[in-house]
Amino acid sequence: MSTKGKRFLSVPVLAVFSLMCFVYYSSIFVFLHDWLNLQSSPATLNAYLFSLFAFLSLFSFFSCVFTDPGHVPSSYAPDVEFSKDSEAPKKCDKCFVYKPPRTHHCRVCRRCILKMDHHCLWINNCVGYWNYKAFFVFVLYATISSIYATVIFISCVFQKDWDLIKGSSLKIFYVLYGTMMVGLTITLLTLFGWHVYLVLHNMTTIEYHEGNRAKWLAMKSGQSYRHPFNIGAYRNITSILGPNMLKWLCPTEVSHLKEGVSFPTPRDNS
Repeated sequence: MSTKGKRFLSVPVLAVFSLMCFVYYSSIFVFLHDWLNLQSSPATLNAYLFSLFAFLSLFSFFSCVFTDPGHVPSSYAPDVEFSKDSEAPKKCDKCFVYKPPRTHHCRVCRRCILKMDHHCLWINNCVGYWNYKAFFVFVLYATISSIYATVIFISCVFQKDWDLIKGSSLKIFYVLYGTMMVGLTITLLTLFGWHVYLVLHNMTTIEYHEGNRAKWLAMKSGQSYRHPFNIGAYRNITSILGPNMLKWLCPTEVSHLKEGVSFPTPRDNS
């Protein structure tokens, strides 16, 4: 079996896929139908719109799973001038290769990942240089879909005549489903907000934690610290999502990315 097939056929990935299918089916064929009746025009419009966001979420999810996050090219050699100006080139003590800037070794993938953000259990893959945009867009579409599904569910709950319903099994299902959707929506909103912050500062999750330590060390020595790859909010965004705003929300549009072994810094403009 191929590496991509193994990535998909893992319990966490299949669990996310199953959850997405379950939420989609429940939202359309249970709650939306109960709220507006699927034969009506408003229900049809909502069904098409929700299906669009669900498809975009699923497509972005598969892009995250199947896209290689980026490996160090075999031809890579550290830039001597860059090394003199900053720090000495680093060599991975596990891969025994030189690591480009922003590259880290993943213990799960057992290799160095270009511009590594984190290893994500739910996509069974690292989030790195080549699939970070897909991950960011996936979180955006998943957040919108989750909010949409929650609105459909709440609308269904408020229009339902609960006095006519006998037994507690249906009520328990609604409580459990509502709890799940609220928890899922809050989690996704928090995750999306976190990555918006990272994108605006051109930072990875690893670099954020490294930056906190660097700030603390700088404060102890009476100096200031600035993230070396923060080149301004707009340029930070375009370096990740691309220069064409019309293609920002396409997870597979990464033609603006280069090799991932060097990155612009504020010093380049000075």
